[in-house]
Amino acid sequence: MAKIGDPFPNRQRSRNETRSLKVGDKIKFKSDKRKFTVRAKSDRFLICTKPFNLEHTVLYTIVDLKRLVRGRDNLVFGIYDYAIQKDIDECLKQLMEDEKSEYCDGLEVSHRHSVMLDVEMPKEASK
Repeated sequence: MAKIGDPFPNRQRSRNETRSLKVGDKIKFKSDKRKFTVRAKSDRFLICTKPFNLEHTVLYTIVDLKRLVRGRDNLVFGIYDYAIQKDIDECLKQLMEDEKSEYCDGLEVSHRHSVMLDVEMPKEASK
């Protein structure tokens, strides 16, 4: 039987590209006009924000490098303020703790409100 290739080969490339990012680096997603800033990072997760001036706050996205998706957290009332670094650090800590549980009843990237990882590669990286 013939082996079927990855139907989304750029997602794997996106994973590799994001692993090299550091806190403070900028990341651009194809579906967004403005870049996000990496605010916290672990081996599996990135928490990124960008200014939302209309509301004087930030928009955030959590990148899950294992599932190759990004989106908001799965908490209904949002206990974290992603404009505050202390809350971002707490969120990352909670994400890492909850990923170790066999049945995730805790914090994770929302399954309903996530999209496939769509990192826009820098021009020089695509050569």
